[in-house]
Amino acid sequence: MKESGGKYRIMGIDPGTNFMGYGIIEVEGNTLRSVVMGDIDLHTMSDPYRKLHYIFERVGKLIEDYDPREVALESPFFGTNVQSMLKLGRAQGVAMAAALHRQKEVFEYAPTRVKQAITGSGAASKEQVAAIVKRMLKLEYMPRRLDATDGMAVAMCHYFTARTPISQAMGDARVKGLGGGKKAAKGSSSWETFIKNNPEREIK
Repeated sequence: MKESGGKYRIMGIDPGTNFMGYGIIEVEGNTLRSVVMGDIDLHTMSDPYRKLHYIFERVGKLIEDYDPREVALESPFFGTNVQSMLKLGRAQGVAMAAALHRQKEVFEYAPTRVKQAITGSGAASKEQVAAIVKRMLKLEYMPRRLDATDGMAVAMCHYFTARTPISQAMGDARVKGLGGGKKAAKGSSSWETFIKNNPEREIK
């Protein structure tokens, strides 16, 4: 489904090996609208290769159905369990491959960066992120699992990073796309100034 009249869509993915959250927003000017969000349920699959195949198929189908212009993923966080990190990295890589296979630009954001983009704090809880996502998008309901709002938060993080001073407040980070490394947009104000102009972004 193609958008016209300046509209475009961004898909956000929160990789996981039990539940993979996703959210798609539609952008028109400075207005954001929730298109769809949910999670890909993987927790009943015991075969790790079957999981990866299912991720590739489901992410690919979502991209075909909703036709986002860009796909943003949360990058795996560093932990002490090497096996868990390996599994998570594989899940993220397969989701990324599904997007690249369909000629979509792909971007990555660290978990703390996503939280800061939405709440102003890299240490915010999943519940705080979900509450602000709900308020900003004027959602009438919350999904059963917070993986879905985490996925939506990744999409919103990509939008805000490209369109607002937030990238300077968090430091000049690189995101990746089909064309190689690309610097995030820079602004001229601090996070504090941005919060003053956008009070709904602050954690209450």
